[in-house]
Amino acid sequence: MIEARRLHILRAVADHRTVTAAAAALYLTPSAVSQQLTALEQETGHRLVERGAKGVRLTPAGEILLSHANAVLAQLERAEAELAAYDTGQAGTVTVASFATGIALVVAPAVARLADTAPGIRIRVQDAEGDASLPMVLDRQVDVAVAVEYRGAPPADDPRLSHVPLYAELFDAVVPVRHRLADVSEVPLAELAKDPWIGPYPGNPCHDVVVLACENAGFQPRLEHSSDDFRAVVALASADAGVALVPRSALIGMDLTGVVVRPVDGVAPTRRVFAAVRRGAEGHPLIRPVLEALEEAAQP
Repeated sequence: MIEARRLHILRAVADHRTVTAAAAALYLTPSAVSQQLTALEQETGHRLVERGAKGVRLTPAGEILLSHANAVLAQLERAEAELAAYDTGQAGTVTVASFATGIALVVAPAVARLADTAPGIRIRVQDAEGDASLPMVLDRQVDVAVAVEYRGAPPADDPRLSHVPLYAELFDAVVPVRHRLADVSEVPLAELAKDPWIGPYPGNPCHDVVVLACENAGFQPRLEHSSDDFRAVVALASADAGVALVPRSALIGMDLTGVVVRPVDGVAPTRRVFAAVRRGAEGHPLIRPVLEALEEAAQP
């Protein structure tokens, strides 16, 4: 008989690529993870993982078992949801991870809505970048992620996750007030090809949006300054250190002295924001109202 707990460990190892990283995500020791993997191999009668210099990868048998593990774990989430509904359900804590502007735009309004519509649900919010929150959901560190599409992100049909689209947000060009394009109504990105750029670090989904927009305009941005804090990005632009693309919501309430904000000419760079939960958990009586409140908050 295969233990579901060991299937969860197998999936964590497949996601994190090393036993050490999987152990840290699951709050276990590496030796405990290795012992559980060995026990799972004994239960199945197959070698499931191969260890190498670059980490751990699944064998073909391990890949087969992982596909079934995703289905089994999703069904267990559904079972927990139905049991919670049977047990009256609407009281408990839901943890939501979101990037900062997502908290301001949809999470905080959703918390306010739930205080009126589902007062038994307590929301705990954690600030996490869009690329960090999805692994936190998969590792059961949080229940809901408000995340951003990015290169390498799990797709909408990922068997481990259920996606709920929330909103799409445009990026605006931010240039110093003394910049040669400060007086134009819309900024052609191709005209910024030779400028120094300011932007988020690689790995941040907004970095992907900026780089892809510039690539579509025919150039690679020369990123001379890096910060994941858009206040710092705008401050550097105001000091004439370079140009930037910034999500429109991040500019709300910001000191824009020294910069000019303009829409982008042509197809504007956009980030697409969604909520994600472990597949099968979307019907949980605590999680479903949270997803509905996030959707309502995202409506224009």
